[in-house]
Order: sequence, then C-alpha cells, then structure tokens
Amino acid sequence: QVQLVESGGGLVQAGGSLRLSCAASGSIFSLAAMCWYRQGPGKQRELVATFTSGGNTNYADSVKGRFTISRDNAKNTVYLEMNSLKPEDTSVYYCNAAIAGRRYDSLHVYWGQGTQVTVSS
Repeated sequence: QVQLVESGGGLVQAGGSLRLSCAASGSIFSLAAMCWYRQGPGKQRELVATFTSGGNTNYADSVKGRFTISRDNAKNTVYLEMNSLKPEDTSVYYCNAAIAGRRYDSLHVYWGQGTQVTVSS
C-alpha cells in the first residue's frame, strides 16, 4: 500500500509565497516521476510541474519563473515552492507519483488527497 500525503497549503495574499510538500510512504521499490497538478474552481485538472527520475524538470507556462519543483529522493518527497502568487493560482493542488511497489512490478500512478491553496487579491 502506497500513500501520498500533501501539506503546506493555505491562504496567502497576492505576491506571497507558499511551499507544498508531498511525501510518499509504504511499499516503494522505485519511484519514477513526481508531479504537481492543480484544479481550480470549475476548471479541469492541469499539470503544473514535473520532476523526473533523471532529474529533469518541466513547468506549465503559467507558472514558469514563479514556481520551483524539487525532490528529496532519500525522503521520497517532492516539493513545490510557489512565489509571486496570483489569485488565479487558487486551486486544490495534487501530488502525483509513478511508483513500483516491488522489484519487477510495473509502475503505478498514485495521487495525494490534495491541499487547498487560496490567494487573495
């Protein structure tokens, strides 16, 4: 059983910063890409940032230069540093990870429960 637990969401004024964390626990043999998604009110879930197992990062155009994704492999944890926050960043942020639970298992995608980020104008 694998769990992803997010933390760090909250209410912040426009221009402020927040740092989200997502820790994976349970039966983990290998952990491939870890990502952050978000879903705003009335919107579809969108990919915000990706950190691959090879160390590459990718960002949605809307957050480039403001958000930074990082990863601590020893802790099976991914972070999202969010700066210069805007009201349009208000969303529920979800962590996503591709994990093989045991040797020779194929990768399975897991989701966290989500953490609310609200940016006031």
